[in-house]
Amino acid sequence: MSTNNHVPHTPLDREWIAQRIPHQFDMCLLDAVRHWSPEAIECEALLEGLGTHPLRAADGGVGAVNAIEYAAQAMAVHGALVAGMNDAPKAGYLASVRGVNLHVDAIAASDAPLRVRAERLSGDDRNVLYAFRVDGARGAVADGRAAVVLDAGEGHV
Repeated sequence: MSTNNHVPHTPLDREWIAQRIPHQFDMCLLDAVRHWSPEAIECEALLEGLGTHPLRAADGGVGAVNAIEYAAQAMAVHGALVAGMNDAPKAGYLASVRGVNLHVDAIAASDAPLRVRAERLSGDDRNVLYAFRVDGARGAVADGRAAVVLDAGEGHV
């Protein structure tokens, strides 16, 4: 997956991200945008507070399957960036994930920071297909493809 190193002048930190995605408070899992282009994005998650992580399982662990949520949030941020630095992005809904490989059982504090990458493979005004990959300090966490439907709640069939 290629990622261009275009970074806008505005700091793209957790506060900036939280203003542009619907996930708030602890559910905003990303801490920064490291690189982005119209085709791809790379974000970072510091993994602070795994003990109180909102996606924590009953056993206290954070399953690797939750890497999909990290990737989905990176896709939402990418949509906001492509829409324009100050414009509201279209609402997007994760429609499906395919070809997902989980390389570990759980996301651990020793994985910090996570690198969350998403590359737009194709799309139009209604649907976007992304490839994603989540890596931690211990190596690969998960990868796969995700389909996102845009503005599904606004009368589109």
